[in-house]
Amino acid sequence: MPELTLDWQQNNQKITKKIFHQQYSKHPGTVRLGRDPAQCDLVFSDLTVSGLHVEIFFDSTKHTFVLRNLRESNPPLVDGRAITYEEPPLHQGSTIYLGQVKLRVSDVNLGELNQQNPSKQVSYGLQCPHCGRISSYKRIALGCQWCGTSLAAATSVLMTPDGSEG
Repeated sequence: MPELTLDWQQNNQKITKKIFHQQYSKHPGTVRLGRDPAQCDLVFSDLTVSGLHVEIFFDSTKHTFVLRNLRESNPPLVDGRAITYEEPPLHQGSTIYLGQVKLRVSDVNLGELNQQNPSKQVSYGLQCPHCGRISSYKRIALGCQWCGTSLAAATSVLMTPDGSEG
């Protein structure tokens, strides 16, 4: 089962918490971090942390943990970058700042699928109705990259990370 470990200092004490894929939380599917205990699973007392600041969740399509900003003001920093709308992946060694609170991702375990056979991870793609080649969903508005045919009527197929059928 995928898990991510966070470390931080609070009251001169090192705190370590694990976040699991599909763990019980106040907002199922995510673990929310902030100052408000009514809304958050990990609560910080530092006043520079917003009441509801961020959430961390396991993105099954990308097979990684990601962070989502829940504030328009006071954005978190991930590895030195202010995060507004994008959802950056979290890796071992990543640093997260919520206000002045520094969290560090000390470990990421993506589970058995990734460790046993990473070449067989699959996602969905679109099979061109004209030439039969497989494109990622990102191309749906652009058309097939090989023949230019619209992908609006394309068939969804499983594909491996290299773009071939799974």
